[in-house]
Amino acid sequence: MKPMKGARAKNNAQPRVIALLNQKGGVGKTTSTANLGAAFAIAGLRTLVVDLDPQSNLSLHFGHEPEPDQPTVRDLFMNPEIAASDLIRQARENLWFIPSDTELALVEGELALQSNMQHILAERLAASMSAFDVILLDCPPSLGVLTVNALTVAHEVVVPTQAQYLALRGLEKLLETVLLVQRALNEHLTVAGVLLCMHESQSGHGKAVVAEMDAYFEKYRGSGLPWQHARVLRPAVRRNIKLAEAPSFGQTIFDYAPTCAGAADYRALADAIRSRWTAQQPPVQVALSEGTAQS
Repeated sequence: MKPMKGARAKNNAQPRVIALLNQKGGVGKTTSTANLGAAFAIAGLRTLVVDLDPQSNLSLHFGHEPEPDQPTVRDLFMNPEIAASDLIRQARENLWFIPSDTELALVEGELALQSNMQHILAERLAASMSAFDVILLDCPPSLGVLTVNALTVAHEVVVPTQAQYLALRGLEKLLETVLLVQRALNEHLTVAGVLLCMHESQSGHGKAVVAEMDAYFEKYRGSGLPWQHARVLRPAVRRNIKLAEAPSFGQTIFDYAPTCAGAADYRALADAIRSRWTAQQPPVQVALSEGTAQS
């Protein structure tokens, strides 16, 4: 990675690390990762987005097509000689990313053979983390080893989804996984909430599902579970064709259509998330498990 112009000095400050996760594909997860990252960057936060999805669609938002021999996040997992700084590429002012490729799909089985497989991402990112204010992890649409690595290093989880009945059932399964990781690997992990994508506010079904999600989170207030403070994040991201078009031009929504509804929604969401941070304690450094090599 080339030296970051204006990069903040290395210190003990920790970035906010957010895992965007849904085991169902096609719900707006990658679109949300790219555009929330861009919104944070526009607001002046030094932001890194990491593509952990073998579909590698995140890079398309930044107009990036990996070269055949170019290292990607797969090398970060499989080659201890590769540093995260070797992979980080600048996309926009204040915005950097680590690309993925389709071969990442083969990593799950190989990781299962490695000791301490859940902490590899945390170990490899550690040396670069203090250069950023925010790190967003675009998780694969599964609850496998790659996702567990993301949850092990993250401070909070955001669940992009649509306001559909089956989404609520899937949310319960996802939260079970978060709880398992929180208890076994990352005691500081929390769930920030659900991010509604492709939302149609006039739909009666959508209104009913959102109300059920609100009630679901409300009943866990004070429970001590990782989602006790979670909520349906507002505003919802309205269905907007510009959001679907932007990646084909290698652009975020703020490049492609900065005055459209999608840009307004992601900007407002980023502001709302930042406002929640000001009311919370600074992020705690996620400790590696006993016996993990510190680097």
